[in-house]
Amino acid sequence: MAKMEVKTSLLDDMIGVGDMVLLEPLNEDSFINNLKKRFDHNEVYTYIGSVVISINPYRSLPIYTPEKVEEYRNRNFYELSPHIFALSDEAYRSLRDQDKDQCILITGESGAGKTEASKLVMSYVAAVCGKGAEVNQVKEQLLQSNPVLEAFGNAKTVRNDNSSRFGKYMDIEFDFKGDPLGGVISNYLLEKSRVVKQPRGERNFHIFYQILSGASEEFLCKLKLEKDFSRYNYLGLDSATVNGVDDASNFRTVRNAMQIVGFMDHETQSVFEVVAAVLKLGNIEFKPESRANGLDESKIKDKNELKEICELTGIDQSVLERAFSFRTVEAKQEKVSTTLNVAQAYYARDALAKNLYSRLFSWLVTRINESIKAQTKVRKKVMGVLDIYGFEIFEDNSFEQFIINYCNEKLQQIFIELTLKEEQEEYIREGIEWTHIEYFNNAIICDLIENNQTGILAMLDEECLRPGTVTDDTFLEKLNQVCATHQHFESRMSKCSRFLNDTSLPHSCFRIQHYAGKVMYQVEGFVDKNNDLLYRDLSQAMWKANHSLIKALFPEGNPAKINLKRPPTAGSQFKASVATLMKNLQTKNPNYIRCIKPNDKKAAHIFNEALVCHQIRYLGLLENVRVRRAGYAFRQPYEACLERYKMLCKQTWPHWRGPARAGVEVLFNELGIPEEEFSFGRSKIFIRNPRTLFKLEDLRKQRLEDLATLIGKIYRGWKCRTRFLLMKKCQIVIASWYRRYSQQKKYQKIKSSAITVQSYIRGWKARKLLRELKHLKRCNEAATVIAAYWHGTQARRELRRLKDEARNKHAVAVIWAFWLGYKVRREYRKFFRANAGRKIYEFTLQRLMQKYFLEMKNKMPSLSPIDKNWPARPYLFLDSTHKELKRIFHLWRCKKYRDQFTDQQKLIYEEKLEASELFKDKKALYPASVGQPFQGAYLEISENPKYKKLKDAVDEKIIIAEVVNKINRANGKAASRIFLLTKNNVLLADQKSGTIKSEVPLGDVTKVSMSSQNDGFFAVHLKEGSEAASKGDFLLSSDHVIEMATKLYRTTLSQTKQKLNIEISDEFLVQFKQDKVCVKFIQGSQKNGNIPTCKRKNNRLLEVAIP
Repeated sequence: MAKMEVKTSLLDDMIGVGDMVLLEPLNEDSFINNLKKRFDHNEVYTYIGSVVISINPYRSLPIYTPEKVEEYRNRNFYELSPHIFALSDEAYRSLRDQDKDQCILITGESGAGKTEASKLVMSYVAAVCGKGAEVNQVKEQLLQSNPVLEAFGNAKTVRNDNSSRFGKYMDIEFDFKGDPLGGVISNYLLEKSRVVKQPRGERNFHIFYQILSGASEEFLCKLKLEKDFSRYNYLGLDSATVNGVDDASNFRTVRNAMQIVGFMDHETQSVFEVVAAVLKLGNIEFKPESRANGLDESKIKDKNELKEICELTGIDQSVLERAFSFRTVEAKQEKVSTTLNVAQAYYARDALAKNLYSRLFSWLVTRINESIKAQTKVRKKVMGVLDIYGFEIFEDNSFEQFIINYCNEKLQQIFIELTLKEEQEEYIREGIEWTHIEYFNNAIICDLIENNQTGILAMLDEECLRPGTVTDDTFLEKLNQVCATHQHFESRMSKCSRFLNDTSLPHSCFRIQHYAGKVMYQVEGFVDKNNDLLYRDLSQAMWKANHSLIKALFPEGNPAKINLKRPPTAGSQFKASVATLMKNLQTKNPNYIRCIKPNDKKAAHIFNEALVCHQIRYLGLLENVRVRRAGYAFRQPYEACLERYKMLCKQTWPHWRGPARAGVEVLFNELGIPEEEFSFGRSKIFIRNPRTLFKLEDLRKQRLEDLATLIGKIYRGWKCRTRFLLMKKCQIVIASWYRRYSQQKKYQKIKSSAITVQSYIRGWKARKLLRELKHLKRCNEAATVIAAYWHGTQARRELRRLKDEARNKHAVAVIWAFWLGYKVRREYRKFFRANAGRKIYEFTLQRLMQKYFLEMKNKMPSLSPIDKNWPARPYLFLDSTHKELKRIFHLWRCKKYRDQFTDQQKLIYEEKLEASELFKDKKALYPASVGQPFQGAYLEISENPKYKKLKDAVDEKIIIAEVVNKINRANGKAASRIFLLTKNNVLLADQKSGTIKSEVPLGDVTKVSMSSQNDGFFAVHLKEGSEAASKGDFLLSSDHVIEMATKLYRTTLSQTKQKLNIEISDEFLVQFKQDKVCVKFIQGSQKNGNIPTCKRKNNRLLEVAIP
């Protein structure tokens, strides 16, 4: 039987209900209780169909490890417990396999975890897509763009320590394989008012604190900054530091991220200079002054801050100072300049700071897009990730909350439309009859805000453009006139406000009935914030900056491109951006992540039901469930359904051989489920009521228990039978082994007895044979001993006889020898006196010579050729012999020493020997050169890239390369030249450029002249009439004159077979063009110390002073 594949499901080991669509009963209390139950068990993710609800745990959970990524990779959405990875994987696989562009919409209020959710989505996609050097670089750049945007766009608020103060939408582009190619980031409505003012308990943007905490003292000095937060008015001091946040470390992370994304060093420096300028703008303060005409004007109190800002930005101080004090208004051909009072000056300062930072942030987004955009032009698949502010209802709601809530209304509208569209498309695809779903359509609210004629934004733009006095109150009056009858608009003057009973609505406020509840807006600041006005004088001052980045941020300041047309308002710009975003989202398959904040304390394990209830209402989660459940609450492919519930029917258990749909039909008919509770689609079974699904789960659970009991019973029977058969088999084996062992023991006993008997018999026979052999041996030994004694007696007798015979013969020989000696001595006495003297002399002389040579052997000097020691002469008659031996020994040890030399060493000593013959006792500089090795190539031309041009120009082997001083013919001053000697030529080249100045063949060199003094001057005389001699001879100076003259002499001799004349004289003539000049060497103390100097005395004399 084939092994059954075990699959997990969302319904297995479920804590509460993993999919809110299955929640029974469905109401607000049960919804919140289910979320709380799952939150208490660390289950922070819950589904509403394909929508993921994410609750911020405010702590790290072990559910984002690489193992979890692999667990959710390529798995069905409902196959495992709810997780953000499941939605990310579903979106990525749909994009890769089905070629559908995707978008992931992440919404929720500040502190709900939207930013972290977007990071998790991007990290999951980066983990599961392809690998490779280029792909990894693209992924790294996409991921590292987050720290940069967070530093410049996030801030600490009372609700969140890392709150995104801008909306971000990133399109990640993939190729056909699903590998990332690049991305495009869009930003929406940066909260730039935070730059100049922060609510109590909140901070400015992170980058201000990071740069002051993490930058080095040297870097801060360049930016004219100090580490003390209290020095800057734009930084709130009550929350300057945040527990658990290391601003210094984050600053290093941001700089590293900017480098990875692709920012150049000068771009990074420019960005931080702009940040420093914004920070220092807050320190500029104004004082009032009265003019003669009675008008008030403002003046800057301390101009040091202004001066440092101008140094940072490259702006003329007087230009910027005037821009803070005057405002120029242009209308057609007229210009009117008015002074600014203190309040207007502060407004201009803050407007400049906000615009400067806002434009810097937009430039950063554009610059990041340039780095991360896809480089190829092939068709791309796109996955968009939207991280934008959630619905905001504060105690004081202003223009920012109005714009944010308008964006959330549009997102809610597209969410409902796309959800219903997805439901309808699935019903049509599966062939299920579509039933109309009743839901609240918030299009009427969107129209109230964005209608081009009567919308609130249109009224606000119209009021901003209207001539005359424009205030927030006139704007509210206009709203009361136009929107008074609208059922979702309320004010004290509208018909829907019931203001007689409603005292909670002040006169300066209006209220809108949003889909998430009523929100009251204070109109104060609406007009100014919508205008977002920056005086033209300030724009022009910024454009005049010598700072390339600041100049690029204010293109409208260019006088050549003055546009008198009023710039678009903040509201109209945001409306256009939202329209573009909605159009973009409608072209993609949506995936939703709804983020919920469990408490306001940013603490773990705390679940505030009232706060969660408020978020559930304005996120419309209950309505989302109702829309999902309006048709069928649950749907599942036939294969998965049959695999999960096949054990409930005998016909489908354990294996169904037919189509999966037929098996499900048999299963549901067998279980008796009413037909109105389910419908069959083309590929899925649709279950209308969650109770039906829970009934199936209960039946499955009971059946699994029965099957477990049956499996246990069968297993225990199998185990007992197996044990019995094993014991039976063991008994048979043991019995057979015992019988074999018994027979083996019996056989061994018989065998041992037979061997013992055999050994005794063999021993007896061996002993008998031994006795016979011993007797025979004794008989043979006795005969041998008797014969030996006899032979010994015979031998001794013969020995005595031979000794007597030999003794007699020796006596005769001795007598004969004595007789012959007597006769010789008697005859020799006659001649002894005549030859005795000469014989004694020769003998004595031979003995003395022998003694002399033996003593010389022990007194020999060392083998060093320079050792001059030699033993003293012992006898006068050996004088010539003694000297000849000394000469022969010296020649011999010199030969032994020469045999040790390599060819290179021989060449060096030959040059030294040649130098000795040429200059010894002639040139005072010679003794100092003896100990210096002749190197030749002092400049290493072949290895030094500086002389590459010179090396390429010289093809021959270079014998000597040295820097010399060439003496000028006119004034005697020296110029550095490179002296090159090759096999055929002498070359002089320029030391700096390497250009060859002169090239002389060796055949044209006739003589070398130098003095006998301790100097390095020498003259190279050229053959008259030769081409090289057109400018005359060369007078040079070098620290290696001995080596250069020797090598020139040897090379000339080798090439021309003629000896070069070396003239050593303290006066010699040198040919300079057509004139002959006498070079004279004189003694004298010089101001330059030990350095010889050359001076031209007249046209015919050149004196060289030698110290």
